[in-house]
Amino acid sequence: MAVGQNNITIADVADALNISKTTVSRAISGKGRIGNETRKRVMDYIEEHNYVPNPMAKGLAQSRTYNICWIIPADSAASELPFFQRCMMGVADVAGVHNYDILLSMVYENDITQLERIISNKKVDGAILGRTLINDPSVKYLKESGLPFVVVGSTEMDGVTQIDNDHMRACKELTSILVMKGVKKIALIGGSMNHVVNRTRRDGFLLGLKEQGVKPDEKLIYLNCDEAGSTERAVEDALRAGVDCIVCMDDGICSNALAKLKKDEIDIPSRVKLASFYNSMILENNQPAITTLSYDPKELGSASCKMLFDMIEGQEVANRMLLGYEVLLKNSTM
Repeated sequence: MAVGQNNITIADVADALNISKTTVSRAISGKGRIGNETRKRVMDYIEEHNYVPNPMAKGLAQSRTYNICWIIPADSAASELPFFQRCMMGVADVAGVHNYDILLSMVYENDITQLERIISNKKVDGAILGRTLINDPSVKYLKESGLPFVVVGSTEMDGVTQIDNDHMRACKELTSILVMKGVKKIALIGGSMNHVVNRTRRDGFLLGLKEQGVKPDEKLIYLNCDEAGSTERAVEDALRAGVDCIVCMDDGICSNALAKLKKDEIDIPSRVKLASFYNSMILENNQPAITTLSYDPKELGSASCKMLFDMIEGQEVANRMLLGYEVLLKNSTM
């Protein structure tokens, strides 16, 4: 039988060489008993005819789905979406090299039904969780499932592979620099304390003050400011208290703080300095330019995906990996 150059199957190869499909499969997979001469005949034939194994059949033969799961919070703020998008780009680059596809799962703080369905139906070979919470139900479920997984962020749960930027050190360094540059009274405005990263940034801020011999004023630490209104009230209170610098935990909060300061015609940096513990496109065109901490979400995604594939292949990986950061000092704190 004449076989075309495209879309040939194991059955076509078996018919052309007058051998069984099982023999062809063994030759391709390298598993099972088969003579060297027969294996060579099969491999020469499929190379000549550009045979490409069917991914589904290949997956079944190796007990793999050739899918991984990328898990992000369904209730994330609009300001957080660029981070998850850039991170997923890094995941996609590495997954593509391994001929894997990505299934997206959206989870809520109290509802991980979509993730549970994907895992219980055995649709993926591994998972990457894009954000961690205190007492995170997604982390707990993934660990109980036995599926290889990596979390982007940090968790106190034992036996979980974690990759994160070094937020603690970064926030400590920026806070220390601000104090060394002459800031006398500093306020911190942060988001939900149910998010591990926000607790880490707060702790880094406190360490930076301690490093410079400054006693923190708890009245000037405003937490759980997830809405524009709560950020505006925090800014008003901080200004009444006479602060000369406001540090925001992320660029979404910083954007809300900027809007409030501009509305009230509060000059930056002559009246009050402003900085953010995170940097993205939300702040890039602001005047004056905002002092920030810069991280690379795409690097975070690609590194987490590489770790996941090592786990899928049965290799040992580090329990925790911390990536770097850059302090960007700009006009808002000059």
